[in-house]
Amino acid sequence: PSDLSFCPSAALQKRLYSSLYAHFYALQLNKNPASSGHIYSWKSPKEFHRMSTNLRICQADYADPQHIGALIGLLDGYARDPMGGGEALSDFARDKLPAALKARPFMFSVLVFDDTQNGLPVGLINCVEGFSTFACQPLVNVHDVVVVASHRGQHVAERMLAKVEALARERGACKLTLEVLAGNASAQTLYRRVGFDNYQLDPTMGHAQFMQKWL
Repeated sequence: PSDLSFCPSAALQKRLYSSLYAHFYALQLNKNPASSGHIYSWKSPKEFHRMSTNLRICQADYADPQHIGALIGLLDGYARDPMGGGEALSDFARDKLPAALKARPFMFSVLVFDDTQNGLPVGLINCVEGFSTFACQPLVNVHDVVVVASHRGQHVAERMLAKVEALARERGACKLTLEVLAGNASAQTLYRRVGFDNYQLDPTMGHAQFMQKWL
């Protein structure tokens, strides 16, 4: 089901979209001519409104075959991308992931479908609930963020993150966390725009680093 609860009325949606269009149009006018091409490609507030309202955002139902198929397909596309490692999901992951997700109540996902293209899956975020011992509250890690190439620059990721934040608040989470590659400048720009920042406790000690050890 569609969930646009953060836009309570059609009239408010229209005013919001018109305001956003004006803001980003102004950014384009002030864009450095030496920089790369525009990120945003819509032509008018009406076109922006059409693209936005045709996207259906929902929490994934791990028991729904359509949702699981969309999740696996989007995640595999991300894994094949250089930002995801450049290798397809293994057969083991493709086969076992549906049951593994369903068995873990601390996992949740957000999906986006484009209803102008017969419900084409165009966006995915996978999340993992953790726990902050300092706050003695849950936290939510944004683990995978996927937007298909055809729908980038349309605020799909931003709207998914708003949905994730709403779901995290329902779980009583104190914060969202994520990891982003140093070379992924566009993702970093997005995350900072919606309120993320580098993790630090004492500025003199610098920022935290994400590390791993395979088992």
